[in-house]
Amino acid sequence: MAHQLEGLNLRADFRCVILTGAGISAESGIPTYRGKDGLWTVGSRDYRPQELATLRAFQNDPRAIWSWYHYRRGCCLQAQPNPGHLALIPLQYALTGKRFTLVTQNVDGLHARSGISDENLFEIHGSLHSMRCTLPCSAERFALTDDQILDRGEDLGDLGWARLQCPHCGSLTRPHVLWFDECYEEGLYKSDTVLQRLDNADLLLIVGTSGATTLPTMMLRRALAAHLAVIEVNPECSSFSAAVQAYDRGLYLQATASECLPELVDRLITL
Repeated sequence: MAHQLEGLNLRADFRCVILTGAGISAESGIPTYRGKDGLWTVGSRDYRPQELATLRAFQNDPRAIWSWYHYRRGCCLQAQPNPGHLALIPLQYALTGKRFTLVTQNVDGLHARSGISDENLFEIHGSLHSMRCTLPCSAERFALTDDQILDRGEDLGDLGWARLQCPHCGSLTRPHVLWFDECYEEGLYKSDTVLQRLDNADLLLIVGTSGATTLPTMMLRRALAAHLAVIEVNPECSSFSAAVQAYDRGLYLQATASECLPELVDRLITL
């Protein structure tokens, strides 16, 4: 690995953007969106996450969708950051200010719980731990503080449902997440800011993502076009892997985040 990292050193102006996906949280026991787990039953039918995580599904049955999100949030609250999450903390300390940017597709909150600061963390698909009004009464986002953990198929109950009203106007709230039938917005998900950070970076480090969503795909394309160094860490080849391996400044490390990131970060810091 040391030979492949030659040419990278954390000089005073070195900037790194890290992109993480479901793979880094899978090691904490959180099922990946596109994996075999995660079915939810509504009535007599089993649904895949891709069917439930849509604005249309929420509009058709908001109570069922909120119940599913409470179940998912409960799973995430039981999980703990793993060595892959924790390995990024020393890199954050080494690259102060805007030199360190962590962009995650994960909505589980594990990066924040591991110690990544708010100013360095961009949750481009939102967070299971926040909600916002379904009407444009306010741009404010509200923290979900009810830590009840639902079993599969369990309803929120009247008390839980009552807590999901906007404190400003009394309208129904929604999970602060980007659904499959929605688009990135700078105001909600800082998508433009992420690309600006990338345009000023020296390294794009990709960890545990299948590369199946729009903004991450755009990030890799921009990094390659700008001739940035690119490192991908993934135990399975993704849609990114062939491009990274064919790229003259690319490095593909076939390993899990927990296996690879502690050594990789240590080598980056000591180069």
